[in-house]
Amino acid sequence: MDNTNLEIVSPERLLLSRPVQMVVIPAWEGEMGVLPGHAPAIVMLRGGTVRLYEAGQVTDRLYVAGGFAEITPERCTVLANEAIPVSELSRAEAEERLQQAQAAYDAADRLDIAALDAAMARIQSARAMVEAAEAG
Repeated sequence: MDNTNLEIVSPERLLLSRPVQMVVIPAWEGEMGVLPGHAPAIVMLRGGTVRLYEAGQVTDRLYVAGGFAEITPERCTVLANEAIPVSELSRAEAEERLQQAQAAYDAADRLDIAALDAAMARIQSARAMVEAAEAG
């Protein structure tokens, strides 16, 4: 059975480096499955859960707070702004982040589209963290 080499890197450290059967990443456009032999791509990530598969089963789940993924036929490298194993997430911390993100959005200048987009991305990422913490 073929595998793809997966690396998940955050600014602090290399979180994971190992072969997996498949990885599903939260691409900006939607969930994206990466298998061995995938066409080369560089995609933006939204806040969400990266799922690792072995023998058709999810073996690990990690929350990422956005970033990029570089995909080649042999490898998937996730360069995450922040990456946390779902088992280590705190629902209370996730809910606090969501409240802070909502407050930042509410305080943003309605004429500053870039600031509104950034604030909305923080809200989406925080919501994904809350969902991951609840599921974990």
